[in-house]
Amino acid sequence: MPCHEVEIAVFPPAYSAEEKEDEKVEEEVKQEVEDPRVKRLTLRKKRNPDPNDPTRFEDGTLRLRNPHIAEMEQDILYHLALGSGSHDLQEMFSDVRFVCMGGTPKRMESFANFLMDEIGYKLPAGTTLLDISFQSYRYSMYKVGPVLCFSHGMGIPSVGILLHEVIKLMYHARCRDPIFFRLGTCGGIGIEGGNLVITESAVDGLMQPFLELPVLGKMQKRPALLDRQLAHDLKNLRGDDDPFSVTVGKTMCTYDFYEGQGRLDGAFCDYTEADKLAFLQRIHEANVVNMEMESLCFAALCHHAGIRGAVICVTLLNRLHGDQVSTPKETLNKWQEYPQMLVARYIKKAMGLPVAIPQRSHPQVVKCPKHAQMA
Repeated sequence: MPCHEVEIAVFPPAYSAEEKEDEKVEEEVKQEVEDPRVKRLTLRKKRNPDPNDPTRFEDGTLRLRNPHIAEMEQDILYHLALGSGSHDLQEMFSDVRFVCMGGTPKRMESFANFLMDEIGYKLPAGTTLLDISFQSYRYSMYKVGPVLCFSHGMGIPSVGILLHEVIKLMYHARCRDPIFFRLGTCGGIGIEGGNLVITESAVDGLMQPFLELPVLGKMQKRPALLDRQLAHDLKNLRGDDDPFSVTVGKTMCTYDFYEGQGRLDGAFCDYTEADKLAFLQRIHEANVVNMEMESLCFAALCHHAGIRGAVICVTLLNRLHGDQVSTPKETLNKWQEYPQMLVARYIKKAMGLPVAIPQRSHPQVVKCPKHAQMA
């Protein structure tokens, strides 16, 4: 699926250096998405690590694209309340194979508890699931066996800060080939509420397939690419009895919930409903199937770090039919479990566990022991 339409001219126009850089980045995105030779090369690299790969050491552990970290006496992961000098990060996290992140602490705590039952992970007697980063007062973090669960907050700046520190955590812990997932909510474009969208590639509000980041006064452009095979593997885990559909497509990631997504119900609005619908129809025809506010950064940073990543979101509404999320809260909470179900199945399959059934019938977390009924 092409990410960008290129106009063919008999007499090519003169491009500025910036426009040439844009073309170079977009061509890289197009080649990665379309060319099967690139896919085969990527698979060979995964099987036989290149000693010159800037994202991997020869044993498969992460290599940072930052030479300064190795020279530091200690690396403080400030927003996680962890540090390479204050904690034995390799002892704590070297077994991590999967990193799952979503917007709110409550959602990710619920996912961590759900996952414990799904994979049959047992906490030691007398212990409970703990927010490892509670002292940071910013993000939440739970560990369930080989899975780390994080809350990432809202929007590109918040998820970007978290990703920097989580990628560094993987490096310090010497994790091998971790897979990253973002589980979230979105607005569907032509898709009704309560269904899943798996992001194939991400674009910004101008349909550009890369993250723009000003660094030292210069604009850096990082391709927002995700692992297509991972996306389709996730889609294939949908069961016939599941109450949701799964669509793999292009996601528009915006910097704003209201004007940036063409809503009519923000504090400011300088366009008409006809303008909004024309915009949504135009991007829908360009294969955009949903909107949210984190995928561009998630995809770009995972790709830059050489990490396989996937974004799985449940639609809260069809934006072609409205702007406000008016579905009852109980229904929304149920819908937000759908991405968790699909990711849990992937993790179980990768661990060699049965996909269709949980590994434990009784949850470990008993909210009210007095009223608990144990068989």
